[in-house]
Amino acid sequence: MSLESLLIVAAIIFCIGLYGALARRNFIAVLMSVELMFNGVNLTLVALGRYVAPYAVQEQLSAVFTGQVFAVFIITVAAAEIALGLGIVFAVFRSNESVDLTDAATLRH
Repeated sequence: MSLESLLIVAAIIFCIGLYGALARRNFIAVLMSVELMFNGVNLTLVALGRYVAPYAVQEQLSAVFTGQVFAVFIITVAAAEIALGLGIVFAVFRSNESVDLTDAATLRH
């Protein structure tokens, strides 16, 4: 695959996640949409690391893996986000018996 096709696929994945995060009211669907957005960014970073970095710096081996290292950091942040998000989902469900985003404002009481 070429760089352009990978970036187009990544943009489509990111846009699907953005639409899902803005249009959904279910907290779990919003978390899944945020994960799609993270995966779109990961695909972009890995593609740019594969196609751009080897030509920019050919002598340094560490420059080749730059996109992959950033992708691993994003995966780590995504795992922490899911752990925290599921804790919030459980708290909202215990108090309100639903996982609707509009019910999350009642956690302040």
